[in-house]
Amino acid sequence: MPTLAILDYGMGNLHSMAKALERVAPESRICITHSAAELRAADRIVFPGQGAIGHCRAELAQRDLLGLLPELAREKPMLGVCLGLQAALAYSEENGGTPGLGLFPGRVQRFPAGIAEGPGLPPIRIPHMGWNRVEPTRTHPLFAGIAPGSRFYFVHSYYAPAESPDVAAVCHYGVPFAAALGRGNFFAVQFHPEKSQHAGLRLLANFSRWDGSCPAQVFGV
Repeated sequence: MPTLAILDYGMGNLHSMAKALERVAPESRICITHSAAELRAADRIVFPGQGAIGHCRAELAQRDLLGLLPELAREKPMLGVCLGLQAALAYSEENGGTPGLGLFPGRVQRFPAGIAEGPGLPPIRIPHMGWNRVEPTRTHPLFAGIAPGSRFYFVHSYYAPAESPDVAAVCHYGVPFAAALGRGNFFAVQFHPEKSQHAGLRLLANFSRWDGSCPAQVFGV
């Protein structure tokens, strides 16, 4: 039986993620852990999180995971969720500036105050909280069976730029931003798939069977 490990570093609703994975991957053993040995032994890893990047980095360092996570991301399929996406970039402006894991290049920024989604509309509220449409920019096994424009649930005040070379899907909230990033074995989403009903559960089901391969086609090409 394959093992799917949920990284426990003291941040994120781990049990909601575990329940969602149990539903879509009954053939897998789901464990919540911060043990390096268990993470190394797992077939797949989910890197969840919510909250501030500074606290995230401190908790990862306390558990001796800062160096381990990039190593594991090169070895086996890993899914970053919400803060798990932002922490994977090189740098975040949050908490006065915080280095990330460097799995993706780029800089995480705060949504600009005072901008609107369109003429005559009120300024966006920060954080971005609720349902929004996600548009894949290239094919990827984790989006299999999910229609372009499907809605996912978001809760965040900071975002990764849509111009990243690793963008796999985009969303718009005042500005365009990366809803998903993918490189090699590592795939990350800004939304919460465990809270996103059918589309989110389908993405988690796809991840539970993903072998880490990643086609490079761009939609429309």
